[in-house]
Amino acid sequence: APTPSPTLIPSPAPTPSPTATPPPTPRRARYSNANYGFAISYPPDWIVQESEELPLLVTLTGRRGLPRIDILFHYLAKETSLAEIASEMAAALEAALTDFELLSERGLHITPDMPAYEMVYTWTEADIQGKARFIFVTRGSQSFAIRALSTREDYDRNRETIDQIMLSFRLEEPRPFGISRLQALTLYDTGPITLDPALSRDASSHAYIVQLFSGLVAFDKDLNLIPDIAQDWELSPEGTTYTFYLRPGVSFHDGRPVTAWDFKYSWERACHPETGSQTAADFLGDIVGVSDVIAGRAREISGVEVVNDYTLKVTIDAPKTYFLAKLSYPVAFVVDRHNVTAGEEWWRHPNGTGPFQLMEWQEDQLIILKRNDHYHREPAKVQYVIFRLWGGVPIWMYETDEIDVASVSIIDIERVRDETNPLHQDLVITPMLSVEFIGFNVTKPPFDDASIRRAFAMAVDRDRLIETVLKDMVEPAQGLLPPGLPGHNPEVRGIDYDPTQARELIAAKYGDISNFPPITLTAAGYGTAPSPVIVALIQGWRENLGVEVQVKQIDPEKWAYVIKEEKDELVDFGWIADYPDPHTFLDLLFHSQSQANDMEYSNPELDALLEQARIEQDTQRRWELYREAEQLLIDDAACIPLWFGKSHLLVKPYVKGWVLTPQGLPLLSLVSLEPH
Repeated sequence: APTPSPTLIPSPAPTPSPTATPPPTPRRARYSNANYGFAISYPPDWIVQESEELPLLVTLTGRRGLPRIDILFHYLAKETSLAEIASEMAAALEAALTDFELLSERGLHITPDMPAYEMVYTWTEADIQGKARFIFVTRGSQSFAIRALSTREDYDRNRETIDQIMLSFRLEEPRPFGISRLQALTLYDTGPITLDPALSRDASSHAYIVQLFSGLVAFDKDLNLIPDIAQDWELSPEGTTYTFYLRPGVSFHDGRPVTAWDFKYSWERACHPETGSQTAADFLGDIVGVSDVIAGRAREISGVEVVNDYTLKVTIDAPKTYFLAKLSYPVAFVVDRHNVTAGEEWWRHPNGTGPFQLMEWQEDQLIILKRNDHYHREPAKVQYVIFRLWGGVPIWMYETDEIDVASVSIIDIERVRDETNPLHQDLVITPMLSVEFIGFNVTKPPFDDASIRRAFAMAVDRDRLIETVLKDMVEPAQGLLPPGLPGHNPEVRGIDYDPTQARELIAAKYGDISNFPPITLTAAGYGTAPSPVIVALIQGWRENLGVEVQVKQIDPEKWAYVIKEEKDELVDFGWIADYPDPHTFLDLLFHSQSQANDMEYSNPELDALLEQARIEQDTQRRWELYREAEQLLIDDAACIPLWFGKSHLLVKPYVKGWVLTPQGLPLLSLVSLEPH
C-alpha cells in the first residue's frame, strides 16, 4: 500500500527567475513517464518532482507546496477489483491517520475505456484538517493511485484545478528509454546481487554476468565445451600446460582490445585476498601459484604466462580433465582493469565483453540490456532485454502480456498441466542439473554423530513430500548426482524412510527425547512464514522423532555469501552444476579443503577418493570413483538428498530460440521475437 499521507505544511514558493520579457505561459503542461506508461497534465506553474523509490513515482505541487498530487504505483499480488483496492487503502489509512473519515467513494470512468474508482476522505494532523482524494486505475497486474491532498480549505478552493489534473491521467504504452514492447524480450526477475565475476556466487547474479562478460571457453546449449575468447588451445603431452590462442579483434564494450594481459590481470585480481572472492580457490586453484596469491605470499600467479598479446600459457598442478570446464565459471572471466579501478561498485557500469551491454539499471525497478553489435561470436538476435524487477506475480504478468516468459509455481502447476487451459501449450519443462538437500553442521553435537544424522534422514518421507507439497514438479533424489550428469548412478542406495529405526537411534544416544539438544534449521527467506517444504520437514521430525526444530531465515540475497558463518544445526541447501561434471557436486561441496564446503564436512576416506578422481584420466574409472564417493557420503549421512530439480516455464509462442540450460542459465543471445 502507498505510504501514509505526507505533511500538510506548505513549502515556500520558489522565486521565479527575472526575465526582460516573460514568454507566453501555456495553459497546460504535460508529464509523461515512459517506464511505467502514463501521462498527466498540470498547470505550467506547478512543480514536478520524480521519486527514486517506489511506490511513489512523481509528485506535482502548487507554487506554495499545496495542493499536492502524487502518482503511486505497485504490482498487485492477485487479481483485485478497483473497489477492493480502495477498501484495502481505506482500512490502511484509518489505522494510520487521526480522525480519518471517509466522505465518499464511487466508480467512474476517466475515459470510456478506462474505469476507475474514487475515494475522498479527511483526517487531522497537528490541528490541521486535511482532505484527500484517491483515484485508482489498474492495467493488468499494475495498480496506479492518483492522490490529491491539502488542507481542507485549500483543497476546496482548488477543487476545479485538482479535478482537471487528476482526470487528465492517461495510460500509455510503456516504452522504457524509448524501447517498445515489440523491440525487447521482457522478463520478470529480482535482479543480481553483484555483477563482479570475481565475487558472484549465486545463480541470480550469474544469469546476468554471462550476458555481460565472457571467458576463454563456454558451454553451448547442449553443454558442449566450445571456444569463446580463446579460438583454440593446445595441451602439453603431460597434460598440465594449456596454451590458449585468443581471437584477434575481441574488444570490451568500449572498444578497447582484449589481450592475454587482461586475463592475467583478471585472474590475479580474483585471487588477491583484498578482493574477497569466495570462488577463486575452487575454480582457479588448480593453477600453479594460485594458492600463493590467495595466501598473500605472492602478487602474481606463477603458472600464468603471457607469451604475447594473444597467447596465454597456463600450467596446472596435475592433469585434470575437468580443468577447462572450470574456466567457464564467472571468476575466470576477463574484466577491464580501467573499469575495475573506477570505484568500489564499478560493476554497476560494467565494461564487459559479452553479447549484451548494461544499458540501464534502476534499483528494484528495471534492468535493460542492449545488444553488443561488436560481439566476437554471433551477435544476439534480439536488440534489447528488459527485466521488470520485483514485479507482480510472474504468471499473472504473463497472462496480461506484461512479460514473455514466466516461472510456474506450485500454486499454479495443476491448472497449467490441464490440457484444456490455454497456458498448457506454452509450458516448457527442463530437467536441471541440480539437487536440493538438507545439510548437517557436523562441527558440533548432535550432528557430529553419523547415527543421529541417519535418524533425521530416516524421518523424512521424501516421496510424500514430493507428491503432496511439491506436486511432483521434481524428481526424488536418493543420491547427489542428478540424472543427465556424467557419472550419475541410478542404482545409488539411499537411506529409506524408517521412523521406527530413527527413534531407536535417537534413544540409543540420548535416552529420553527431552535430553535432545535444541535444533535450528537455517533457510533462505525474508522473515515471513517458512516455505511449505520447511514446514513439512519440521512436522515430520516432530511426528517421527518427537524433536522440535526452530527456523532461522536469512535474506536470500546474502545467503550464499554468509551461510558458512551463520549456519545452525540444519541447513536447507540447493546446488546447481557449475559445469557438467561430478566434481562440482562432490568435490566442491564435501572435500574437507574446499572453499564451497559450507557445512565443513570432513572425511579422510572421501578426500582420498575425490583426490584420486581429480587426476584419473580413464573416464569410466573416474565415474566409478565418483559413484563410490557418492555412496560413501550417503552411507555416512553427510546430508539428506531430497530432490533433483526441474524448471517449469511458460514461454510465449512468438519467443523463438529460448534456451534455459540444465545449469539454469538462459542463453538470451539465441532468442528472437516474431511479430506479435
